[in-house]
Amino acid sequence: MDGVLLLHKPSGMTSHACVNRVRKLFGTKKVGHTGTLDPDVSGVLPICIGKATKIAQYLTAAHKTYIAEVTLGASTTTEDASGEIIDVKKVENSLSTDQIKQVLKQMTGELEQTPPMFSAVKVNGKKLYEYAREGKQVERPTRKVFIYDLLLISDITKHENTAAFKIKVKCSKGTYIRTLAVMIGDELGYPAHMSHLVRTHSGNFSLENCIDFQSIEQYLQEGHFPKGFMTIREALKHLPQWSINDTLAGKVKNGALLKLPKELENIKTSERIVVLHRGEPLAIYMKHPNKKGVIKPEKVLETK
Repeated sequence: MDGVLLLHKPSGMTSHACVNRVRKLFGTKKVGHTGTLDPDVSGVLPICIGKATKIAQYLTAAHKTYIAEVTLGASTTTEDASGEIIDVKKVENSLSTDQIKQVLKQMTGELEQTPPMFSAVKVNGKKLYEYAREGKQVERPTRKVFIYDLLLISDITKHENTAAFKIKVKCSKGTYIRTLAVMIGDELGYPAHMSHLVRTHSGNFSLENCIDFQSIEQYLQEGHFPKGFMTIREALKHLPQWSINDTLAGKVKNGALLKLPKELENIKTSERIVVLHRGEPLAIYMKHPNKKGVIKPEKVLETK
């Protein structure tokens, strides 16, 4: 089976472990995901199978959406609930939803983030979490991210010394929601951490269209997928598509340059074109950087 599995990743399982399980279920080594989710996080994890591994780079979403719970009153080593508590401060009863909404409004737009020490960001060829496990602190590079929407979606739940609330975040690729939770806490005057997280959207893929492992096993036995599995063409439907004849198909398989079709003259240089032959994706083309009116292959999916 060649296509994209929209997995509802369970919490407590690494993305790598999910890939290995899919390999065994589908009986193929050609399996890869389009971007990791932390072990404690559940939600949308697109996994490419078979020939679809060739299109993984075109499915890495520019924006993602999460539902997160922020807990005020305690910060942790990992910035989420899995870490050790390193700072506490009792949350006052005066904390209001209006205060939180004001902070969320201020944080919408471009932000600078410093990745957490327990993350896979590399510094000098070594992952930050490897330094952290050795008890070492290193200087971390800041990165610019973009928050498209940041909304309070629950009441405040108050405990003896802490308070928690849920937020919905639509953000750019590379945003650390853990770090965002800490930043929200800083603005409210409290140590904080992310206590729960679900990814509900990854680009055009939504959680409601995903499938869990139990259902995958059932559907593989039945021989069909009512949901949760997309063909390569379906997975690439967000890109411009161009159908060609048999003559051009032979040239495409050999990696030939082609004349840009009139119906696609207005596409951006950054956009990619899915070249279809008999309804199936044959290659991914792009505008030639030096030759006007010409497109070149970036990736040939089917060869002779």
